[in-house]
Amino acid sequence: MKNTSSTFVSSKQKGEKLALLTAYDYSTAKIIDNSGIDGILVGDSLGMVCLGYKDTLSVTMEDMLHHTKAVARGTENALLISDMPFMSYQTSVYDAVKNAGRLIQEGGAEAVKLEGGTLVYDQIKAIVKAQIPVMGHIGLTPQSVNIFGGFKVQGKEDSKAKQIIEDAKIIEAAGAFSIVLEGIPAKLAEIITNSVSIPTIGIGAGKYCDGQILVYQDMINMFSDFKPKFVKTYANVGESMTDAFKNYIQDVKKCVFPSEEHSFKINDNVLSKLY
Repeated sequence: MKNTSSTFVSSKQKGEKLALLTAYDYSTAKIIDNSGIDGILVGDSLGMVCLGYKDTLSVTMEDMLHHTKAVARGTENALLISDMPFMSYQTSVYDAVKNAGRLIQEGGAEAVKLEGGTLVYDQIKAIVKAQIPVMGHIGLTPQSVNIFGGFKVQGKEDSKAKQIIEDAKIIEAAGAFSIVLEGIPAKLAEIITNSVSIPTIGIGAGKYCDGQILVYQDMINMFSDFKPKFVKTYANVGESMTDAFKNYIQDVKKCVFPSEEHSFKINDNVLSKLY
């Protein structure tokens, strides 16, 4: 069955956990979608895992559109969500609606995600009014890395924890269909999950959320720059790829590849006319 923003809300009501992963290209999206995943996020994390930036701040609307289009071509059943990059929605409500619309109309996304709570209430409300489903994102919001002073767990102090709870309620009131909770204590995530009627999607937020999301390169050990504490390794694909590449190099240098089975033939009569 096709996943939608409505089925996400219904899953929470039924007590069914939601599983999401990121994707950034057609081939990977198709594999993930065929696995039965509930949602695929084209995250601005592509800036780090695909483009090699130190953070997500350099990612542009054109980057997001390019990758969202590719993922959309490989996604049939999962809900396809696209991140709104830094400065695509903070500048004004008009810009927020316009850029969200581009991700839907040009990119093929079915929902958008943006970071922040109280400060982006007007943007979320306006985007929803434009008939575009919105996923919120609070806690450790990567686009605020310079304010936070790095990728640090949020909500450990009572004042900040209370603000995150308030932000969740504000996002729900604005009309969002779900909220990503990133990098916050598990018990705080539990309080938020029990305080809102829309599903919470955790990443580094413990087991009490209504669903979980990971960057796919992290969980199959393809991204080696760093590994967050909250990531579980499900396969060593990076190691398998390295082995495959090394074996290929050796085969080429030893003239083992290509062999006859990997080569095309020509009729001897044709060949004799070439000398």
